Amino acid sequence: MIELLKDLIRIKSDDLEGANEALLYCKTWLEKRDITPTIYEHDGKLMLVAEIGSGDDCIIWNGHVDVVPGELEQFIPYIEGDLLFGRGAADMKAGVAAMMQAFYELSLVPHKLTPKVQLHIVTDEETSGDTSKYLVDIGFHGDFVICGEPTQLHIGLQAKGIVQLDIVLKGKSSHGSRPWEGINAIEQAFLFDQEMRKLSFLTASNTFYDYPSLNLAKIHAGERYNVVPDECIMSYDIRFVPGQYAVDIINEIKYMTSSLYPNSEVIIHSTAPAVTTEENNKYVQKLQQVTSSISARPTELFGQHGSADTRFYAEKGAGAIEFGPSGADWHGRKEYVLISSVERFKEILISFILD
Repeated sequence: MIELLKDLIRIKSDDLEGANEALLYCKTWLEKRDITPTIYEHDGKLMLVAEIGSGDDCIIWNGHVDVVPGELEQFIPYIEGDLLFGRGAADMKAGVAAMMQAFYELSLVPHKLTPKVQLHIVTDEETSGDTSKYLVDIGFHGDFVICGEPTQLHIGLQAKGIVQLDIVLKGKSSHGSRPWEGINAIEQAFLFDQEMRKLSFLTASNTFYDYPSLNLAKIHAGERYNVVPDECIMSYDIRFVPGQYAVDIINEIKYMTSSLYPNSEVIIHSTAPAVTTEENNKYVQKLQQVTSSISARPTELFGQHGSADTRFYAEKGAGAIEFGPSGADWHGRKEYVLISSVERFKEILISFILD
């Protein structure tokens, strides 16, 4: 399994061509072990589905082989003690490798598999998530979904929702030497951002989150030194807590914007609901028990600040969580995963299905 992980790290899958190559490597690896996956394609992006077992319940293991861009040396895996370094080692080729190995070992005992187990491997989680969404849209959404993101073998039960939008503020241009004759859209943006941070949606909280997050991600305005800018575009990334709804947040922003800046425009870039898997979900309770037993320590439930492909499955009603090995510095220069946690993760996955 660790050799499989190292082979996956060596594939420079930080673009579509490389991600597809990594997925086809997974296909070949499974086929050599008498597992016949199905390959789907959407907009040039490949995805893999394999299934074992039978029964009414369907458990899905979801993993992605694409990674964020890295330097060439980051795609050369190396080991120091219990640490395996390399781009994607933690996020999330370790999860993929463990899921593949567990899937293979379970395929050897089909008579023991009362739930169906589906393995989903996708190629664009780090960008749009189109491939997981495509699988869900064509009917692969299951009853319970484990996305093998790195979580230190604790359970990411919920995840914040997303609103990404642009605010277009209009001013009036004039010569830069006579700014009083114009209306500077950049200066309006300073004031707008202050008002944005006073909105009531930013005060929400629940068991796992103290508040939503608001990131002013981009500003575009101005073309020349000697011209007062008459337009400023501000791009916000909002992550809201479970219990809130994107439509309410957007309406509050639109009301404030139209009231204070009537010539402005609000353009919605994208939205995604929060993941709201409950603590009393029977699969969550079983996974928590199995993990605590194998890890010999309590398994915590927590809320993810970021977003993963769980959101697509959760929209269809499946219980969806993030759960995977231990590591650190993913998306960083010294990304690593703990080899012992990868082995433990595989053991937990198998016990979760068989016990």
